[in-house]
This record gives sequence, C-alpha cells and structure tokens, in this order.
Amino acid sequence: MIPRNLQPLFWDVNLDNFNPLTYPTYTIARILELGDEHAVKWMKETFSEVDIKQVIATERRLSRKSANFWALIYAMAPDDVAALRPAR
Repeated sequence: MIPRNLQPLFWDVNLDNFNPLTYPTYTIARILELGDEHAVKWMKETFSEVDIKQVIATERRLSRKSANFWALIYAMAPDDVAALRPAR
C-alpha cells in the first residue's frame, strides 16, 4: 500500500505485508522526518490533518528541525510539540 516512489523511506519494514493505515504514527512520522513533496502529498491524501497534528504533538523521535518546521506549517505552538519540549 506504500507507493513505489515512497518505498525507500520504509527500508526497515517488510513492504509485502506493511499496511500504513495499521501503523499511522510510524508512517506519518517517517514522512514528516524524511519525506519529500510527493511523500507529503500522499500523506495528506491518506491521513487526516488531525492524525498528522497528533503525530507532531506526540512524537518525540522527530528531529527538532523537522518538528519546528511542521509546527510552523500547522500553526502549532512549540509547547504543544513533544520534540520541542525539554526532556524530563
């Protein structure tokens, strides 16, 4: 179910049986971190804005650079983005 042009982003999973809808957090986070404009377009067509914002808000594995970029795109306050909050 992952388009052929996006498969290199998912080098660490068996694409023969990987369903991105079963693992939305993983799929969205991978695209937010590594995806290009084609990957982002597919992500937006596949997942809701609510789902994407939820990943931005909760996924600590995003780099600070990516988290900051997506927080700006989705008009989210830095305090609402897990990767931008200090570690406890």
